[in-house]
Amino acid sequence: MLALIAGTGELPPAIMARLAERPLVCALAGFRPAITPDLTFRIEELGSFLATLTARGVTEVCMAGAVKRPAIDPVAIDAATQPLVPRIMAAMAQGDDGALRAIIAIFEEAGLAVRAAHEIAPDLLPDAGVQSRAPVTIDHKQDAVTAEQTVRAMGQVDVGQACLVRGGRVLAREGQAGTDAMLARFAPTDDLFWTPLDGLGAVLGSAAEWLSGPAGEPTDARGAILFKAPKPDQDRRADLPVIGPQTAARAVTLGLSGIVIEAGGVMVLDLSDVRATLDAAGLFLWVRPKGGA
Repeated sequence: MLALIAGTGELPPAIMARLAERPLVCALAGFRPAITPDLTFRIEELGSFLATLTARGVTEVCMAGAVKRPAIDPVAIDAATQPLVPRIMAAMAQGDDGALRAIIAIFEEAGLAVRAAHEIAPDLLPDAGVQSRAPVTIDHKQDAVTAEQTVRAMGQVDVGQACLVRGGRVLAREGQAGTDAMLARFAPTDDLFWTPLDGLGAVLGSAAEWLSGPAGEPTDARGAILFKAPKPDQDRRADLPVIGPQTAARAVTLGLSGIVIEAGGVMVLDLSDVRATLDAAGLFLWVRPKGGA
């Protein structure tokens, strides 16, 4: 039996739609998914949660969707979780990939196999190549090389999976706030589409690591490319990057030239809708092989 540990966003429903049988849907308290959970747990009760999964006949788990690091209440840690506390605390002190590796190891030691979302839904990984009518120019290809190098360097310190590049210059790097918050930094101030994200960016701006130019922080992303790729040596069973229709719509709003994603390393929700949105605005979608020209 499969347990789907669902975070926020549209990935968990996409996984659900591709399963022949309903899994046991679980959610971390404070991060309610778009699908109704059968079971909600707290990180302070992880040991008990693992025992519950085993008792219900669960043998596999899939982690899908966005979840931020929860605050841990020492008083709420139960007896079954107490032996795991040093490992949980060490995991929380690491970067995202390091933390996920540690949590995955705890699940595996409990006898649960961890399956990747793209293993369950391989169609979410589009074929390599330009997936749009708009072409990719030489300048865009050069920017993609810069972007790939940038994300690789970010990944080596376990921070972020995306950046914005224009004319060889990195305009912004993704931080803990995520891709949407990075893009919101360049959003029109009067566009209600971005209002919730503007607030998030204000709270987490220090984590977003914006690059400043001679005149201060860049405020215009027109003509830039959005590049996304997994971190080097990332455990791809969790936190594989995702784009979808909202990403495409935001790229259009910002006047980007297009979106570049690493082939085999970034999932695309509703590819046909993404392609249609970008085509209508003359933007490109390039599924670029790693290290490709």
